[in-house]
This record gives sequence, structure tokens and C-alpha cells, in this order.
Amino acid sequence: MKHLLSTHDLDVPTVAAIMNVADHMSEINARSVPKVPALLGRTVASVFFEDSTRTRVSFETAAKRLSADTMSFSASTSSVNKGESIRDTIETLSAIGVDAFVVRHASSGVPVSVTEWTDASVVNAGDGWHQHPTQALLDAYTITRELGTGNTLAGVRVAIVGDIKHSRVARSNIDLFARLGARVTLVAPGMLLPAGLAGPGITVTDALDDVLPDVEVLYMLRVQRERMDAGLLPVGGEYSARFGLDERRARMLSGDAIVMHPGPMNRGIEMVMDPAELPGSRILAQVRNGVSVRMAVLFRLLGDGQLGA
Repeated sequence: MKHLLSTHDLDVPTVAAIMNVADHMSEINARSVPKVPALLGRTVASVFFEDSTRTRVSFETAAKRLSADTMSFSASTSSVNKGESIRDTIETLSAIGVDAFVVRHASSGVPVSVTEWTDASVVNAGDGWHQHPTQALLDAYTITRELGTGNTLAGVRVAIVGDIKHSRVARSNIDLFARLGARVTLVAPGMLLPAGLAGPGITVTDALDDVLPDVEVLYMLRVQRERMDAGLLPVGGEYSARFGLDERRARMLSGDAIVMHPGPMNRGIEMVMDPAELPGSRILAQVRNGVSVRMAVLFRLLGDGQLGA
């Protein structure tokens, strides 16, 4: 595997292999000194043209725990503000010496273009509304480890709720969850639900209360105001009333159901209650697992098969 640009790059055996390596990385992360020399001498550059906290810090932590050198590029403090093109930026960093680029951009397809300007591996850390493959991997990993289903989601009932139209996380998760065998229900108002997502194992509804008692995984999405046309989101609390997770809806979940969110949360909109009050919340587990899964991805792209001590 040279690059990771989309969940479509991953067949089911590859996903299983990444999850198995992530188990080893989780063990490393639990050590008093969570570091191995697996990528010693390699350089990983985080090139973010959009703001990020979780993904950026997660990748940089993953690289450092594998003993890779890291570069961190932020468009807001770079020569991009002087008119430098993305291609010039990538070629400049490549000339310094980079083995893998982790790229985030507001426009779909930019990480694919980056592969044409460098010999380094490229990981898509989120491009527009398109894809966020490592988020899907870490979410699938979190579900399988929490529910004890091995490396499969066969028969697992998942509801993905909220702003599906503007969400690269939703598109990545829908694809990967369905191919791993999950039964996925998309819950959203019509204005936030793109056409063409229904398919084998996937259903669509706008009735959240009807879905809650039956799900094993409730996956809440952030309302992405920055990607919306003005006036698209219902006002006056209508969205929260129909699609927000409050105490009443939390009580409708089965006792074993888990609740997830990719972050950052819009408190008071999709998350009306404090997620810390949810016994089934696995939001912080997603963050922890994100480091292990991204370590596994970087190791698969750049490693020699030996984790080291």
C-alpha cells in the first residue's frame, strides 16, 4: 500500500490487518514509555490547509511514538499567504526530505493531486466533503473492540445521525461499515441528506426516536455550519428538538449501546446533554484509538515489518 486516500483503497483483509497491528500499537501506547524505533529515520509531514486539533495531534503523536521525525505545516503561517501554490509547497517539503505526507484540505481531491507531485506516501486526513479514511478506520476499530466482534461489523446495528450531506466522516464510515457487514441507518432531515447513499445494508429515515431502541451504536455528527449555504440549517431549536441527543433520547437506548462522535462537538445542538453523563459514551476511546490506528497506518506505509523493542 503506497497511499491511503479513501476507504475505497481498503479491501476487507487490509482493514483486518490494520486492526491487528493497531492492537499491538495499543499495547505500546499503554507502556510507561510508549515508543518503539519502528520508523526511526523516516520523516512524516503534517500539511494542513484546514484547522484541526484531534486529527493533527493524533497523527503527530502516532509518528513520534514510532520514532519518526515530524514536520508540521500550517497554511495560516506559511508562504501560501504570499501566493505559493500547494504544488510548490509539496515540492519544497519533498526536497527537504519527506517519506509521508498527511494532508488535509477544504477541497475534495487535493490529496490525490499531491501524489502526483511527490514520491512520498500520502495519507488523506480529510478533503472537503469527500473522505476521511483514518477516521473510519478508528471508528470501526473502536466499535469492534467495544462490542467484541473481532475484525468484523457483521450484523451490528449502527445509526449515523445528523449532517450527513456535508460530512466526509459520514461518507467514509458508511462505505467502510457497510463493507464490514454493519446494518447502517442514516438519520437526518432531508436538507442534510444527499441522494444516492441508500444501498445494501443501508436505510434512511428522519425519525430518530424510532431508531434509538434498536441500535448498538449511535454515531452523532457535527452540524457543519462552515460548509453550509446560509439558511440551510433549521432554526429556533428545531434541529436539536428532532435530532439532538438529550436525556430523554439517551434513556431510549439499550443499556449496552455505545455513543460516538468524531468531534468537535456542537454542545446544545447535536449534543444537548453532556456526553460525560452517558455510560455508553466512547468518544474519548475514539481519540485514544485514533493514535493506535494511525500508528498502524503509518507503519503499514513506511515500516519494514519490524516493530522493534
